[in-house]
Amino acid sequence: MKRMNPRWKASPMWPSGVGSRQPNPRDSALRRAAISGNVLALPPFHVPTGRAVRVFICANPDDTEAERNALKEHVYPKLRDFCRENYGVEFQVVDLYWGVDPEEWDSPDLQRLRMKLLEDCLKTSAGPCFVGLVGEKYGSIRVPGEVESAEFEMILDAAVEAGLDTRLLEEWYCRDENAVPPAYYLKPKAQMLKNYQNSMESSSAAKSKNDKAWRGVSDEIKKIFRTAVLQLQEKGTMKSVQAKKFLCSPLEDELDFALGKQTPAFLKKCVCYIRKIANFDRHAKLPEMARYMDIITDADRVMRNQEAYERLLKVRDEFIPTVVAASNLRVYSSVTHCDMKLGYSQEVESHYVEGLCKQFYEDMVDIIQATVQQNFDAETDPMYDELLQHLSLCKTFSSIYEYKSEALDLVQEYLYPVKGSRMSPLVVYGGPCSGKTLLLAEVAKEAYSWLQKEMGPETDPVVIVRFIGTTDFSTDLRTLLQSICEQIAINYRCLIHFLPQKIQEMRELLVNLLGESSFHRPLVIVLDALEQLSDADEARKLWWLPAHLPRTVRIVVSTLPNKHGILQKLRSLIHDEFRYVELIQRDRKACSQTLKQQLLSVKRKVTSGQQIYVNEALAKCTLPMFVNLIYREVVNWRSHKDVDDTSLSATVHDSIERLFFSVEDKLGSRFVFRALGYITMSKAGLTEMELEDILSLDNSVLGDIMVSSNLKNPLRVSYDLIARLREELDGYLIERQVRNVTLMVWANRHLHLIALKLYLSNEEDVHQMHSLLAEYFLGAWAGGRKKIFHCDNNHFAHFSHHNNPQQQQQQQQQHHHHHPSQHGHDKGSADKYSYDRQTPEQPWVFQCNLLEPDIFFVNHRKMTELVYHLTRSGRTDDLMYGVIMNFSWLYTMIKIGHFDKALTDIDLAYSYSQEKELKFLATTLRSIKVKVTRNPASLSAELQQRLLPVVTSLPKLRHLLLECDKDGPKYCSIVPLHSSMDVTYSPERLPLCSSYMQIVEIIPTLAPSIVIVALEDGSVSTWDVESRQLLRQIDTARSVVLGIRLTTDEKYLVVATTKNTLLIYDNHKSCLLSEVEVKCSKHLGVTGGVAFINGFTLSSQHALAWLEASKEVNVIDLVYGWPLYQFHCWYEVTCVQCSPDGMYAFCGQYLNTTSIFHLGSGDKLATMTSEFSGGFVKSILVLDTLNQMVMIDNEGSLSVWNTKEVTNPRLMEDYDCRGDDSEVVGIELSEDQRSILICKARSIEVLDTKVWKMVEKFKAKRTERFVAAVLSKNGQSIVASMENTSSIFVWRRDSGQCMASLIEISGAIVKLIKSTHHNLLLSVASSGVLSVWDIDIITAMSNIDKTGKRILNLQLSGREDFIYTMDGSESIHKWNFNTGFIEMVFKHEGLVENCVLTTSGDLMVTSDDKSSQYIWQTTTGENIFRINGQKITQLLITHNDQFVVSLCEQNASRVWRLATGHKVCNILVTLQHALITTANTFLVGTTKNKLLAVSLWSGSVSKKFICDDGITIVNFKLIPDCPDYVVFITSTETVFIWSVADESVCRRVQMPANFLKNLEDFQISPNGKLGIVSKGDENINVLDLHSGKLRLVHAAGIIWRQKLSRDGRYLVYICFRNCEEDDDAGVVSNLIVMRLADGKSIGTCSLYKTPTFLCLSQRALNIIVGFEDGSIGTYTVVDRVDAALKIKIATSNSRQIVNNAAQKVRPKCSTHAFKTISDCIWRESTEVFSRDSPINLSDSGEAETTTPTKKSELLQ
Repeated sequence: MKRMNPRWKASPMWPSGVGSRQPNPRDSALRRAAISGNVLALPPFHVPTGRAVRVFICANPDDTEAERNALKEHVYPKLRDFCRENYGVEFQVVDLYWGVDPEEWDSPDLQRLRMKLLEDCLKTSAGPCFVGLVGEKYGSIRVPGEVESAEFEMILDAAVEAGLDTRLLEEWYCRDENAVPPAYYLKPKAQMLKNYQNSMESSSAAKSKNDKAWRGVSDEIKKIFRTAVLQLQEKGTMKSVQAKKFLCSPLEDELDFALGKQTPAFLKKCVCYIRKIANFDRHAKLPEMARYMDIITDADRVMRNQEAYERLLKVRDEFIPTVVAASNLRVYSSVTHCDMKLGYSQEVESHYVEGLCKQFYEDMVDIIQATVQQNFDAETDPMYDELLQHLSLCKTFSSIYEYKSEALDLVQEYLYPVKGSRMSPLVVYGGPCSGKTLLLAEVAKEAYSWLQKEMGPETDPVVIVRFIGTTDFSTDLRTLLQSICEQIAINYRCLIHFLPQKIQEMRELLVNLLGESSFHRPLVIVLDALEQLSDADEARKLWWLPAHLPRTVRIVVSTLPNKHGILQKLRSLIHDEFRYVELIQRDRKACSQTLKQQLLSVKRKVTSGQQIYVNEALAKCTLPMFVNLIYREVVNWRSHKDVDDTSLSATVHDSIERLFFSVEDKLGSRFVFRALGYITMSKAGLTEMELEDILSLDNSVLGDIMVSSNLKNPLRVSYDLIARLREELDGYLIERQVRNVTLMVWANRHLHLIALKLYLSNEEDVHQMHSLLAEYFLGAWAGGRKKIFHCDNNHFAHFSHHNNPQQQQQQQQQHHHHHPSQHGHDKGSADKYSYDRQTPEQPWVFQCNLLEPDIFFVNHRKMTELVYHLTRSGRTDDLMYGVIMNFSWLYTMIKIGHFDKALTDIDLAYSYSQEKELKFLATTLRSIKVKVTRNPASLSAELQQRLLPVVTSLPKLRHLLLECDKDGPKYCSIVPLHSSMDVTYSPERLPLCSSYMQIVEIIPTLAPSIVIVALEDGSVSTWDVESRQLLRQIDTARSVVLGIRLTTDEKYLVVATTKNTLLIYDNHKSCLLSEVEVKCSKHLGVTGGVAFINGFTLSSQHALAWLEASKEVNVIDLVYGWPLYQFHCWYEVTCVQCSPDGMYAFCGQYLNTTSIFHLGSGDKLATMTSEFSGGFVKSILVLDTLNQMVMIDNEGSLSVWNTKEVTNPRLMEDYDCRGDDSEVVGIELSEDQRSILICKARSIEVLDTKVWKMVEKFKAKRTERFVAAVLSKNGQSIVASMENTSSIFVWRRDSGQCMASLIEISGAIVKLIKSTHHNLLLSVASSGVLSVWDIDIITAMSNIDKTGKRILNLQLSGREDFIYTMDGSESIHKWNFNTGFIEMVFKHEGLVENCVLTTSGDLMVTSDDKSSQYIWQTTTGENIFRINGQKITQLLITHNDQFVVSLCEQNASRVWRLATGHKVCNILVTLQHALITTANTFLVGTTKNKLLAVSLWSGSVSKKFICDDGITIVNFKLIPDCPDYVVFITSTETVFIWSVADESVCRRVQMPANFLKNLEDFQISPNGKLGIVSKGDENINVLDLHSGKLRLVHAAGIIWRQKLSRDGRYLVYICFRNCEEDDDAGVVSNLIVMRLADGKSIGTCSLYKTPTFLCLSQRALNIIVGFEDGSIGTYTVVDRVDAALKIKIATSNSRQIVNNAAQKVRPKCSTHAFKTISDCIWRESTEVFSRDSPINLSDSGEAETTTPTKKSELLQ
């Protein structure tokens, strides 16, 4: 069994997986219930409503408007961000008054909805759930919506008795017999107020008139009710509980409902804010104050309504304080003082509002932190999340299950234990809408309790339920079985070490696990909708379903009867008839009875007249869903409604449409159209908040529902609409929980289908809606970015049904188009009509803690939806840059184990956009899969290493590189600045035939991956190489093909056959247009045999063909397909070339002769012969830009002719290159016509067409022969292949180096063909396989500079801008640190052995093995001084750059002055590994058992330390910060710290025995406290030199080199990989940076070549690695603790090059030679200066010119 499938995170599953994590005690009961499938034990707020924080705002709408608006604008968005970032949950505020027309505030419907939502919030909110805002106003009593008839009549009588006019009451209330008991209901306003409906659309005057009328009516109704009820209460006829509903204001009702009778623990989640206003009564006269207090007008006197005030005091000052006393409810009370003149003025109010906002935010955060748990379960454990999704659906579906049927009893019976032995699964089947899913949901919900009742309370059943097709995991058989196996294993505590890879083994595992069940823990598995399984693994054949079950296992499955033949399969598996339950249509009576019961449960019925029509409808259909839809329709019928046979539909689909239309009537068609459209088109459903956000972005919806006076920030849809929509579609639009989020989805696919038909049929609409959803999930309008609302008053009416939001620019244009006169194109106007829509930011992950980047919540909604909508709306740029090239997306996908999903998305994006960058990225990711899935943090460094070399060729990858710079250092502190990694690249391959011999010709086309191939057997095929598909095929079976050609416009395809005919085809339709014979006037065949076509070529309109040994060229018209004329030449024709404009034909012949013909007329214009008249013309090149023609003969000689006058060409240049007697293989003219490449079998030559000189020549080795060669696009490199090798080689023209060799695995390459359109190279292998290479990527490889030999040592200049490398050759290379290019080469006479630089880096002193020393000026490259005479073992330079120390072994060593070359002193002792102290006073070095300090002035030994006999000094170091101290280690494993000044040992530390057996290296921290010792094993030994303690830090492999940073904070080391982990492609070693403070590795980066030198820069923390192939890699360390270093990358030069769109311009590399004559010769103890040597180096005279090499001569 192999490792687990990576998308399930933990590899060894138990015990580290789900079962063993120590659950939070509050959480564990819930988790246990979920895993064992005990649905009834799950709390309502957890499943299915997910975990959202929902806060209900209880307030009077008018006096809290300012508070509610301010909270809405400033506080809610912040709280929403807080919840998303810290808990991954939504924060939602239910304020039903916001955005609703004030006239609707007291509508009975709204008040009923408020109470319903209040109850919801209290039940389901995961955190705070209730906020009361109480002011000085009690609020008016309600207008009752419905009153029971007995009560109503009693009130009516009492009103008459009190002498009130009750006509109004009788007019507005109507008796409804369908209520049980009968009741009076308030008639709708629309019906009662004249013109009401029209006024909704038309003028505001009519509306205000209606509003005024309604206000009068409602006040009067309230007055009648109040008076009558009070009177009845006084008499005692009506109890006060009954009276309360007529006398209470909504405020009191809501406070009472939320805060009365609650537990103290619950009240912790509620808050009240009370605002008292001192001496408010005296301001009652001010008209504005009516908003803030209840007033009554009595005979023109306006005063406070005392009765209402008393009721307010009762609630505010009695009820709330008693609640506080009994619990710890938060209540804030503040007293505001009025303005003397203006009362409660705006200024006073805004001061209060500001305070309230701050307090509100703090309280919410407080309560959220105390009550909401950070639940990472669903994040880290896909199995648990999958399980919760199905349980939430189970709960939702079973709540809709109304129609108890005998099927339920049959299933219940089946579940009970029986005495028998084996069981088989139970199959429930039935047609669409027959209620299978609801039945199975009910079974799954009840199974636990049924079995417990039957078998006793100690039984602990396990119920596993899966609704197949509702989640991705449940649709695919493998993941379905996997999650079931995991769930069983956790329940029965089984250990699965590794999940099987093979699907058959997965089934065996399932069968084995079933055996774990027992009578104590019976197992029930419920699988709904088998027909929804995908067909992968032949799942629908049901081979995986166990037909025989253990005694304590039950499996219930359901399916449609005739889909995919599943029921038939089941019948062949399970033969027992009793195991099948069919859900059939029930009889009408039973349905009628059910309907009656259902109506009674909500206190409704239908009249007998209406019942007739109900029966008629039921006679047509009795499907449960249909009955439910009828109930939906009938429950709203009033007794006086006229019902006829059109009132009910006859089918389920019609009923659904009718339901949707009725919702449109109630809520506005535009709103419903869009809302249901968005829900239907979303990939997985939408949350309430998302729907509200998205509709708020949709201008067409806003334009339809907004009143112009309401246009203010934030511009949003009112929640009331969404709440009403949810209520109208309750049971059809259901909730399901997916990863902490509650999504609204359709309850079944029929609803989905109808919504699709009604709302998503217009393609333009759908496209725009997808686009808007994509913008939303991209976060385009988040963070306060305003979106234009392009509607003003006069547009409200003219909003067409399908007018949709466009992109911002179009809106801007439309907008200016609407109001050209008011304002020009000024920004102010756009701002004026732009509003903040308050949509949230959409990062890929919500980071809880910035210092711990790996603790996060994934934004699963964005993950699920974004790519889907981007592809649907065709936004390929957003897809490319917003998703695929987004580092955060890639990292998150890999981190959560969705590596393969990320690859699929990249491939999808590639199929949409065809950008080769995406293809390269996918290949790159595949190659680093193992590494990054094991260690996702290394992603940025791995990508940068691979992308940096190719970014010039694939510029769109720049975006990803910059993203890596920005976000990568959070996870990995190593940032590659210049990468020398050889690009791993494999071409697209297509096997054409068994051997290359059968291939006649291959032609590339304008489409990058399409080629046309002609085979010997006469077939001409058009292939798509990438998808390996054959697109078209032409069969010329009657004849053998000699060759094919394609015209430049790809219109005609011409095929030459052995029958001497040309077949002209229409290339796109592959149909034969004409067949033309190529004739010859008289045969010149020597043998008398038949002459075949020797060659043919095409111009845009003509085909030109000639036979073997013929002097005639036949010209054929392609359009009409007939021969036009023949060109007669002097000699036998060898090649023909047409000019690019199709005017002239150049015919090459024997004896190096060429004739020019006019293609239009057939006239011969001129003939010319080259002076090398021996051979024949092999090829003709037409340089149309220069008016030149080049003839190239078979030996490679050129003659160049000026063809400005076509009739009289002039010879310009003859170029003889017959040097090596080898055949010309191929000739190519570069794209810019600047170079000509001539490939011969033994050499490749490049000519410059400007000067007609050979610029480069590459010779093959003795035994090798070239097959073909081509130039790269920019002409910088040559790509070639050799005979009998299977590699493609890339040479760089400027240095002549072979930069890369790419192995072609298909066999030896026999042919290279270049596609000029796309810079592609086609290679054909001997095995008949065609490969397509991207020359861009190949040349990117040659962009890496290499010296060709392993780097042995490197020096970094003081400014850290240049690197000098030694590779054991005669040269030192100077590299530019920022670009990674070699800029200069310093040539020496012998092999270079030592090299030192001055601090500034301006001078360099070197020595070679020919006993010479050289001083170089590094900026000009001049060798300004040379000393001969002594072999140098070590060179040192003092820290002040004044003196050089040259140490010798044979003779005396010397100290000499750098400026003049004069000796300061001789040193007679031989020293090894010498170092100069920082004060420039001593030279410290060792000889055997002594450590000596030599004075740099006198050369004598000043201080020494001598070890005892037999003890040697192994290694020593200076301490940077303490100049006079030396640390050294002796062979007795003792570490000494020795003071040079006092010649005394300050400290000695004894190491463990044998510790230093293989000492490789040791380093001292700058302050001398720590020593780092490496011994060539896997440990880093950190030695505390003060205490002598040794600490071991385990490294990632065997350490090869280590370096301590200058400040002593970081250790950089390179370690080799352990062998058992060799599954990473080509990783040789790893470069790792460790922070010494905590021993943590803060970055690793794989090295793919063998490193030979490691260097760390002194100032910025840069790392330079030298490699075996002579290249270098530079890296920098950005620890996220050091923010300042971040800036370093941004400014680093390699990135600036990447940022500039222009191609990297490579500087010319200059080579500088040594002086041939020495300026000074050292003898035994003297030096002899040559006469002309410059005495002073600093002002030396005229520099010697460097002797040019052969190469530069050619270039000049």
